[in-house]
Amino acid sequence: MVNEVYETETFSKIHVTCEKTEQDWIEKMKDQIVEDLSVGKPLRFDFFREKKFRGKRLFYLVNHSSKKAILLAFGSKKEQQKIIEHILENKERYMQLIN
Repeated sequence: MVNEVYETETFSKIHVTCEKTEQDWIEKMKDQIVEDLSVGKPLRFDFFREKKFRGKRLFYLVNHSSKKAILLAFGSKKEQQKIIEHILENKERYMQLIN
């Protein structure tokens, strides 16, 4: 099953500033998400997920009915709570992007 993976403009800016190993890992995660929207650990909700890489986390939302995902953030454990709160506060806007 092939899914579509998008990213926010903010995520794209973060992605290009990452180290090469992080960029390569993110690309591998995109490929995994294209194959399976259920990859990663759910955070409070099935549609809100994360994948860990060393001390950082990739945060994204999935929509199983439209078969789409959107990458939202990549940050450290220290930034995790702030990122999660921001995503949950704006989840409706993000979900509209992948409906």
